Amino acid sequence: MNVLLHPLTLVVFFPLVGVVLLLFLKEEQRQEQGWIAFLTSLVTFGLSLWVLTRFQTGNPALQLELRVPWIQIGGIWNIEFHLGVDGISLLLLLLTTLLTTVAILSSWGTVQERSREFYIVFLLLEIGMVGVFLALDLFLFYIFWEFTLVPMYLLIGIWGGPRKIYAALKFFLYTSAGSVLMFLAIIWLGMSGGTFSLPDLMARGHIPSSAQTFLFLAFALAFAIKVPLWPLHSWLPDAHVEAPTAGSVLLAGILLKMGTYGFLRFNLTLFPQASIRFAPLISVLAVVGILYGAAVSYAQKDWKRLVAFSSVSHLGFIMLGIFALNPEGIQGALLQMVNHGISTGALFLIVGMIYERRHTRELAALGGIWRRMPFYGGLALVVSLSSMGLPGLNGFVGEFTILLGAFGSRVLGSPLYAIFGVVGVVLSAVYILLMFERVFLGTSRDPKNENLKDLSVREVLTLVPLVLLMFWIGLYPKPFFALMAPSVMKVISGLQNAVVAVR
Repeated sequence: MNVLLHPLTLVVFFPLVGVVLLLFLKEEQRQEQGWIAFLTSLVTFGLSLWVLTRFQTGNPALQLELRVPWIQIGGIWNIEFHLGVDGISLLLLLLTTLLTTVAILSSWGTVQERSREFYIVFLLLEIGMVGVFLALDLFLFYIFWEFTLVPMYLLIGIWGGPRKIYAALKFFLYTSAGSVLMFLAIIWLGMSGGTFSLPDLMARGHIPSSAQTFLFLAFALAFAIKVPLWPLHSWLPDAHVEAPTAGSVLLAGILLKMGTYGFLRFNLTLFPQASIRFAPLISVLAVVGILYGAAVSYAQKDWKRLVAFSSVSHLGFIMLGIFALNPEGIQGALLQMVNHGISTGALFLIVGMIYERRHTRELAALGGIWRRMPFYGGLALVVSLSSMGLPGLNGFVGEFTILLGAFGSRVLGSPLYAIFGVVGVVLSAVYILLMFERVFLGTSRDPKNENLKDLSVREVLTLVPLVLLMFWIGLYPKPFFALMAPSVMKVISGLQNAVVAVR
């Protein structure tokens, strides 16, 4: 098949079509710009569904692989344009293309300054995010990884809030600094193994235990900052609060998952012995993040900042599931990556909708909104209950499976991790329900709340697909587990061999 017409090439680079078309539009053609960006992202989502139809469920191997020689110098640098998909990356590919489409739709009419550039940057960000999840060459992965920093930096720094420059610089410096050691580790792996291909490195044999420790830490630092794992989380609230709504949706929904995906894709497969040794430590940090994020969320007075800190707590659950190092924990973590993207992305959309009307996110200034905006209140209730993990909705399935994995983890060796995780679930219910009561119930705290208009058709269309997914995953998660299970078991088999070696 022609490289340019390969399904994975198309799904990665099709947003460039929209970028080129946008360059020919004038700045004042905002409606046309919105249509081009939306249709481009919608077609990209359609291409990801095409990839899904060609994917063989039950096959643990990498599928639809594309390998093209790219940089070859003196037999030392053997870098390929190498893409592929399995049950782990496919779910995140679908989530990325869906949330990008929803986020662009949510931006219609809200971006008044440099709207053409806004959509261009957004589509470029989609290229980087999709590339991260499909790249199988470590050097190519790093290029996509670093590329995503620039569009998100611009989204925060140009279209963000009053402290946008501070937040953008903090985001950029934190995440780029953490990637330096990972880049050195990638160079070491590529030069010592004769290839930068992940499948080839895994097939060529065992990396010495002493080297695994340092390589694991080099990759882990970059991924832990991106997650962000406590105590490397301080950049996240500022970035979320200052980012435009659509930027926050992708930051929470996708960019944070690049960190958890990195742990699952690279650390657990390339450095299984080091993963086993560091699992208790990382799980402790994850549990601290769960409790800390919940406690700080409870104390917030700014609605968007509350949602931002809740991500620290929710991502702690995902990390706990990954480093339970068993099928239940890892499958729960992968499903919860999707769940968090759906639920928290929807929460940021809901916050953005009220901000467009009231120009405030202070909880004290809101109240009694459900009476004036009944449809908005109903959708917000479903999203809030999803975020807190109510049975019947998506959050419950992911959190329950993670806690099941942590409770029975032989590597962690103690049920305390799961017990503290349950405490985090209870705390999340506390701050979510308190938030909902302050915003939607009771009496209005400000006369301005009395004249609010309910959701427009466009706003409903941004939320309804996410709400439907919440019910689908919550009531019938079997297709999602079936999609990921073979690939997860392949990772588990490598870890089981490492357990023998460690013993």
